[in-house]
Amino acid sequence: MINLVVDLDERYASDVAARERVARAGYDISIANGASDPVLAWIDEVFGGAWSSEVAVAGVALATRDGRPAGFAAFDPRGLNYAWLRGIAREPDVGVFGPFGVAVEHCGIGSALLEIALCHLRARGYRRGLIAATSDALTPYYQRHAGARVVERYDPASFTPAPVRTVVLASGSGTNLQAVIDRVADGLPLDLVAVVSNKPEAFAIERARRAGIGAVALPWERDRQSRPAYDRALHETVASYAPELVLLLGWMHLLEPAFVDAFPEMLNVHPAFLPLDPSRDRVGMPDGTTIAAFRGAHAVRDALAAGSHWVGASVHEVTTDTDRGRVLARKPLRVTSGEEEDAVLERLHPIEHQLVAIAIKRWLYERE
Repeated sequence: MINLVVDLDERYASDVAARERVARAGYDISIANGASDPVLAWIDEVFGGAWSSEVAVAGVALATRDGRPAGFAAFDPRGLNYAWLRGIAREPDVGVFGPFGVAVEHCGIGSALLEIALCHLRARGYRRGLIAATSDALTPYYQRHAGARVVERYDPASFTPAPVRTVVLASGSGTNLQAVIDRVADGLPLDLVAVVSNKPEAFAIERARRAGIGAVALPWERDRQSRPAYDRALHETVASYAPELVLLLGWMHLLEPAFVDAFPEMLNVHPAFLPLDPSRDRVGMPDGTTIAAFRGAHAVRDALAAGSHWVGASVHEVTTDTDRGRVLARKPLRVTSGEEEDAVLERLHPIEHQLVAIAIKRWLYERE
């Protein structure tokens, strides 16, 4: 992982020439703080689901053609706490560039968008621009088009020196659990110490056992156990493993506030495209339409019943307000005409697997 720096000298005193290049190619350019809901949703749809929350807190140079997004370059994002932004990024004359993405069919405008965003960093008073967390493969692009130079190198493994003790709560078949197990085998730095299920028949328990992870079936026996008694048992069971992180991967039991307070580092995967602003109950989609947030236990079923042309998945931090924690990763999914719930869920599962891995890495990289 590489951090590059660009000197914001006289080359970046004006963005007029770059704007003219984009205009000649048939695109319109706009500059704004943040982006609209449809643009943020388009970013998640096209570029994988991790960037919209960063773009929402940044300046944005947006290129459109015929009113549709083609590419963007964000600059000067505020409030980010990634590990790679704790070095030179904290120097007062350094402004952060990115995220940056151009749809494949519009790739010719990338260098102009890069230049425009760097011009706007200079206009905000920065003397240097930081192109953060890039790769060896992309470094030559920035060297060629912006005269960037390498200033910092990071081994991502150094951000998490020891695997993070993790408990998973799961109520179903455990496909997201299996995706995490597989990622851990490939180097994701989690120590999966236990899987707890409130359904004894859940296949997630079998997946845990096959992987050599402690598995606990903890059903709520409603005929002889009060809700508070069950919640205490769940709390005590999870606490016995002293987790640093709790993952809710298809967990279908509403957690009491005391549990959420006891385990503040907790992430949940939810089968809906949630708004970045947790106070909102509607969210814009890539095609410009607006749909309900579809919080709750049956998000896909509710979306189909409402006639929505979109569903999605999100991974968010857990708070005492159901499905209203900070979103770490999300991605929309179009629904085809007449599609049934099972078919939608089948297409949604691989997206959830991808987003869970992205969100866990983001959580790891944001830890102090």
